[in-house]
Amino acid sequence: MDARAAARLLKGVRAAALAGDRPPAAPRPEIAESWRRMLAVGVHPDRDARSRMLSAAETEERRHVSPLREILPVLREGLLPALDEALHIMVVADADGRLLWREGHSSILRKADRLGFAVGADWDEAVVGTNGVGTALVARRPVQVFSAEHFVSSHHDWTCAGAPLRDPRDGRLLGVVDVSGPLATMHPATLAWVSSVARLAERELRLRHLESLERLRTVAAPLLARLPGRALAVDPNGWTAAVTGLAPAERIPLPKTFGPGRVWVPRLGECVVEPLPGGWLLRVDQGGRDTAAAVTRIVLDLSRAGCWSATVYGPSGSWSQELSPRHAELLFLLAESPRGRSAAELAGELFGDPTRTVTVRAELSRVRRHLAGVLTHRPYRFAQDVEVELIRPEDPAALLPHSTAPAVVRARLGRTGPGMIP
Repeated sequence: MDARAAARLLKGVRAAALAGDRPPAAPRPEIAESWRRMLAVGVHPDRDARSRMLSAAETEERRHVSPLREILPVLREGLLPALDEALHIMVVADADGRLLWREGHSSILRKADRLGFAVGADWDEAVVGTNGVGTALVARRPVQVFSAEHFVSSHHDWTCAGAPLRDPRDGRLLGVVDVSGPLATMHPATLAWVSSVARLAERELRLRHLESLERLRTVAAPLLARLPGRALAVDPNGWTAAVTGLAPAERIPLPKTFGPGRVWVPRLGECVVEPLPGGWLLRVDQGGRDTAAAVTRIVLDLSRAGCWSATVYGPSGSWSQELSPRHAELLFLLAESPRGRSAAELAGELFGDPTRTVTVRAELSRVRRHLAGVLTHRPYRFAQDVEVELIRPEDPAALLPHSTAPAVVRARLGRTGPGMIP
C-alpha cells in the first residue's frame, strides 16, 4: 500500500480505537496491545509529554557502565552506511528507554530534536506512547511502528523500527537499537534489517564472553591443578571456565548475595569462595576441613615504569593482574588511604576536580571486575582484612612518571595530602 494511503487508514483505525468504535481495519496485535497499555496508564493521545532529560554527566555515566558500549561499533557498521541515503537516524537506548547514542542524517537529527528524540531523553512507552524504543522494550521483540500506529499524534509523521538487545551471559535486557525516519522513508524491510544487525551485536557479546572465560581459565587452571578435592572457576554469572574433581557443568547458578568466604551454592552445597580476575574460585567444602577463605594479601608493584601489577594472595595460591596507567593511579591512591576515599575525594586527588566523579566511578567499576573481593565501596577502599603491600620505585621521582594527578605529584616530592600516609 502507498505510504500516504496507509497513514490515512491507520489514522482511522486509531481514531476508532480511541472512540471505542469498530475500526476500518484491525490494528496489528503488538500495536493493539500497546494502545491498551497506553489507555490503561493514561497517556494522552494528543499531548506530547516529556520527562526530564538526563544531564550530560548522567548520560556519560550511563554510557560508561552500559555493556552496549561494547557493541556500538557493530551497530554502527551494520546501520550507519545506509542511513544518509535512507534519510534515517539510529538511536541506541538502555533498558530504561533512555537514549544514550544517536547518529545519522543531519536534517533528520534536527527534526528529531524538535520531537524531543534526543540523547538523554526518556523514550519509555509509558512516557511518550507507542514507539520503536519503548514498545520493543515492553514486548521484548522487534517492533515496527508506522505513522498513526504511534499512540501520540505528534509522532504520526515518523516511522521507526526497534529491536531489543540482550546479554547472552544472563539473558538480561540491555536496551534497544532503533532506526527512525520521516513517514515517506518507510520500507517494509527495515525491521528485518535492524533485527539482523541486533543479532550480530549479540553475537559479538557472545564472542567477548567466550574470550573472557578463556582469560579466566588461563589464570584458574594452574590453581586448580594444585588443589585437592573438588573445585571450579566461574565468571560473575556462574559460567564455568575450569573444573577439577567434578563433572563439568556449563553454568552454576550463583546466589544473589555472593562474595568471598563460606557460601552455600546450589548444586554444590557449602563452598569456600575466593576472588579471581574476572570471576571466582569455588572450593566445595571438604567435610568442614576448609576454613572460610578470602584474599589475605595484595602486593601493588609500582616499582617499574610501565610494568605495574597487582598480585593477589589467597588460601589457594596467587595470581597477578597487569594494571593500566589509570588503574595504577587509583590503586596507589587507595593504598595510601586505608580508611577509604569517596568518589569526589578520589576525583580531586586524581584530576584536581572533585566534580569528575562519573569518570572515577566508571574506572573503579572496571577495576573491581578484576579485583572482586579485594576492593569495597562506600567508601572506596581495600577490604578490611586484606594486607596491602605497596612497592614504590627506589627513586621517588620515578613513581608513575606518566601521572599528572595532584596526589601522585605530591608523593613524588615527598609530600602528603589529606588522608595519605607519609
